Amino acid sequence: MTYVITQPCIGVKDGTCIDVCPMDCIHGTDQDKMLFIDPEECIDCGGCVPACPVQAIFPEHEVPEKWREYTQINADYFKHKR
Repeated sequence: MTYVITQPCIGVKDGTCIDVCPMDCIHGTDQDKMLFIDPEECIDCGGCVPACPVQAIFPEHEVPEKWREYTQINADYFKHKR
């Protein structure tokens, strides 16, 4: 399992989640509309969840149905980076 960043992050990119992540697995460039969690680096600690000011981060199996596509969007982001 991993954590997934969803739609509420778009345009916000607060970065607090990056600060609390012990694995540095949350990434995004200035050009990206949102941040992304690398599913291969995430250790499922959940520290990013309470840090997110817009409640955009969910465990993969708890992503709300309306944002389910963000699980694949997050994974695809890193497939293109590798």
